[in-house]
Amino acid sequence: MNPDRYLRTFDILNLLVSHKEGLRLTEIKDALKLPVSSVHNVLQTMVSAEVVVVNEDLRYSIGPRTVSLALRTVQSLDVRTLARRPLQDLARDIGDDVYLGVRSGRRVVYADRILGTNRISLDIRLGEPLYMHSTATGKLFAAYDEKLAALAMTLSMPKLTANTITDPAELAQEYERIRATGYAKSLEESSAGVIGYAIPIRDAEGDMTAAVHVSVLASLATRAHERKLLTDAQACAEQIERLLGHIREGAGSASGKSGKANTAVKAPVANTAKATKAVKSAKTPASKA
Repeated sequence: MNPDRYLRTFDILNLLVSHKEGLRLTEIKDALKLPVSSVHNVLQTMVSAEVVVVNEDLRYSIGPRTVSLALRTVQSLDVRTLARRPLQDLARDIGDDVYLGVRSGRRVVYADRILGTNRISLDIRLGEPLYMHSTATGKLFAAYDEKLAALAMTLSMPKLTANTITDPAELAQEYERIRATGYAKSLEESSAGVIGYAIPIRDAEGDMTAAVHVSVLASLATRAHERKLLTDAQACAEQIERLLGHIREGAGSASGKSGKANTAVKAPVANTAKATKAVKSAKTPASKA
């Protein structure tokens, strides 16, 4: 097939997706600024292959073969599978343990983990619910979802460490800070000696679908390491987003919806005054990690 003819099929499909009522031949021709004969020939081939269909009013719309392919494509975009390689690269580059956080109903869980060279002795089981008031990933999801945030305020907020936020007003302010900076941080709020960071991953529609989570030994959480970690984790999240079909309009762009607020990481400020203890062999339940 002529390359131009091949590309026209995609131009036509892209046009028809935006017009559920269908378009006539002349409307398609005008929109694409192509000769009517060329468009007609391509449409005839597409109709024969059931890529598009034409009704009695001579309006063309998306066909069953295109719908089937689109559904199978979406189903194949498993974030865990797509994120695996970028997460492995991130863990290798920064040396810290890296996790993939996802939402499961009203819960937030870790769906995958890659161990870094700076091994942290935490018994974090995949699939176990995370606290939304103390873990970086839990706070990140709640910050970008009003329903989750409201749920977090009604659930028990145990004081897991001396730094755990248990006051609803203070937690609400923390969610605001997360939306403003584009990342979440747990400063030994869930496990003593461990600092967590979480960066949002957005799908093709721009909705937060997962998170890159990094756990760092507090003794290693220097300002320089935090800056590198956040930069690399942001790049990792953007790589996964591209695999999911999300194209950013530009660094730091925001869509205007609360759930799609600014995702660019802003000037990280590390607070290491409280980060003085290294974790040795403590076993911590997953919901506290």
